[in-house]
Amino acid sequence: DEFESEILKHSLKEKGYLIDFIKDEIILCQKTAKSIEEGKIIGWFQGRTEFGPRALGNRSILVDPRRKEMKDILNERIKRREWFRPFAPSVLEEKAGEWFEQDSPVPFMEKVCKIKNNKRQLISAVCHEDGTGRLQTVSLSTNPRYYNLIKQIEIITQVPIVLNTSFNDNEPIVNTPKDAIECF
Repeated sequence: DEFESEILKHSLKEKGYLIDFIKDEIILCQKTAKSIEEGKIIGWFQGRTEFGPRALGNRSILVDPRRKEMKDILNERIKRREWFRPFAPSVLEEKAGEWFEQDSPVPFMEKVCKIKNNKRQLISAVCHEDGTGRLQTVSLSTNPRYYNLIKQIEIITQVPIVLNTSFNDNEPIVNTPKDAIECF
């Protein structure tokens, strides 16, 4: 709620955090995409909580899928789990067929799909040992802000994909802005 949000903002400012409110969604997505391209780890919290076993772009930790080392960094420092655990690619729905041997929508990350041979090295952080990825296609109509973020990533990197994992640390997925700040 708005009261809790104001308390959280005040608390963060007192702790020395820099808070930047960006009302223009395109600028928000451009800045976030640039941070991802620079190798930063992003806690992405927007809209309603997701329902189901996967993070689908509302409660997600996002990184550049081109950086192979990000898989190890996420497993060791963020998720604190085994090295072999895979991460999922979120791809612009209309670009899926260019990167995966699958071109129909997969909005709920419920399918494992082969990554095209000539693309595997380009998105090594989301390529499993067997050349697959647990795909999520993102459409403008179902998640416009997440779609616009991935579109900005594509503009910067020529890769219409982001590595997506659930916004949590061996606990339930974050549900409130306060949960997100504490987790991140």
